Amino acid sequence: MAVVVGYVPTKEGRAALRRAAEECLLRRTRLIVINSNRGGKDLDADEATRFDEELRGVQAQLDDVGVEHEVRQLVRGNEPAEDLIAAAEEVEADFIVIGLRRRTPVGKLILGSNAQRILLDAPCPVLAVKAPTEG
Repeated sequence: MAVVVGYVPTKEGRAALRRAAEECLLRRTRLIVINSNRGGKDLDADEATRFDEELRGVQAQLDDVGVEHEVRQLVRGNEPAEDLIAAAEEVEADFIVIGLRRRTPVGKLILGSNAQRILLDAPCPVLAVKAPTEG
C-alpha cells in the first residue's frame, strides 16, 4: 500500500506534499509523488528544466526525513486528475492527498475541475489540504 500525492510547485502543492510525507511516516508506507503536466506547446524547455530541479529538491527532502518514495513526472497530455487516479489504482493507494487553493466567494461555488474529479472518481479516500495562511 502507499499514499499518492499530487504535487505542483505551489504553496498548496508543498502543503500537500508535507502532509502526505507525515502520513507516510506515521503509517510506515511509501509515498508516490505525481507531478502531471499536459505537456505539448504549454511546457517549454526552461519550464521543464525548472520542474526537473524542483522534483530533485522534493526527492532530497523526502530522503532527509526518511520517507520511502517514488517521484513520477508525467507529461502525457492527460489531466492531472486522470494521472492521480490511475496511480492510486495501480498501487492500491490507502488514500490520495491533494492541495486546494483558497477561492473567492464566487469561486467557492465551483471547485477546481481536477479536485472535483479526484474527489468523485478516486478509488480510495482523498485528503484535501489547504496551504497555511500567510500573515
